[in-house]
Amino acid sequence: MLDSVTFIVETLSLLSNCKLFEVKWTERKHSECKDAVRKECTMHGQAPLSFRRGDLLEVPRTLFTHFGIYLGENKVAHLIPDIMPVLTNDKLIIQKAITNSRLILGCMYKAATVRVDTVDDFAYGSKILVNDMDRKFKTQQLLSNEDVAKRAEHLIGVIHYSLLWNNCEHFVTYCRYGTARSQQTEKFCEILKSIIRDQRSVFLSILLGVIYIVCFGLEPSTTLPTILIPFTLWMAS
Repeated sequence: MLDSVTFIVETLSLLSNCKLFEVKWTERKHSECKDAVRKECTMHGQAPLSFRRGDLLEVPRTLFTHFGIYLGENKVAHLIPDIMPVLTNDKLIIQKAITNSRLILGCMYKAATVRVDTVDDFAYGSKILVNDMDRKFKTQQLLSNEDVAKRAEHLIGVIHYSLLWNNCEHFVTYCRYGTARSQQTEKFCEILKSIIRDQRSVFLSILLGVIYIVCFGLEPSTTLPTILIPFTLWMAS
């Protein structure tokens, strides 16, 4: 039992250190957010509109880091989950600010758009990092800024979405480096693999399965998962 508790604590510690689950997002009024963007850029010695066309911009969100490509004239192209394109072809409706419900339903339906918003709307008060990913992808060939912007513009519109395999980070890395990759996804998968390989997860799943059977009775819906899940984890470890 102590091993299982230790395993849970270690797992939560790993997840809390993963940038994918880093909580930095706070709700603010939209006008306050615009002021914060300008202040943040000034503090870092950069005017809000001094980005170059083709720059890769990134900002922290609640559960992840969001990415976009600067197109010039205060516009950013970014991929974001959205259910609205599935429901209507009205561009005026689609272009409205994406609400949380639209975003969540888009994730569930695996639908997204590469849309163009202002720098203020894209950042929403968060600190903007410019081309910070270049040092992480230094082995990758860097395309010219104009080619990066043209790639982003070519992809504007409805697009398939996958949290792990086709998200906003895949979009910007494809545009800037020619290869779609997501370090957030890779880090999450490494953590997931470490959990699966840890044999304590087998015993923890057995314990949870037994508790589930005690609470809900001995039925196929409770017994089969109790057997299959630990067996799968054991074979994968």
